[in-house]
Amino acid sequence: MFIRLESSSAVPVYRQIVDQVRYQIAAGMLRPGDRLPSVRDLARQLPVNQNTVLKAYDLLDREGLIDRRQGDGTFVQASVPTLKKSERIKQLSAILGQAAAQAVHFEISPEELHGLLDRAIKALSGGRSPQ
Repeated sequence: MFIRLESSSAVPVYRQIVDQVRYQIAAGMLRPGDRLPSVRDLARQLPVNQNTVLKAYDLLDREGLIDRRQGDGTFVQASVPTLKKSERIKQLSAILGQAAAQAVHFEISPEELHGLLDRAIKALSGGRSPQ
């Protein structure tokens, strides 16, 4: 599991963790039964306070996305609820907003960014143009 935190973001760190884990589950990058890092390991990896990771995991647990087993670990729930399209669009919009902010920072034009996105989609869809 890869999580990238934006320190300049107005979004709280725990919420960034939640959003990225949600996205990875929805995108199939994290599959039912996959083990997530322990609170301590993820806090060390990011690096953030363990309570921040705990707050994120608590929220994901309440949403039914993860299963925390005492003494065994934290896993993606065996039957993950399907996200509505509106929720998927909302999550993708947040990710694209972060990408757009980075593009502005790197002085990438909107046309260049669009080209990068188009190439990435083509690469993931076997060379076909996006629909």
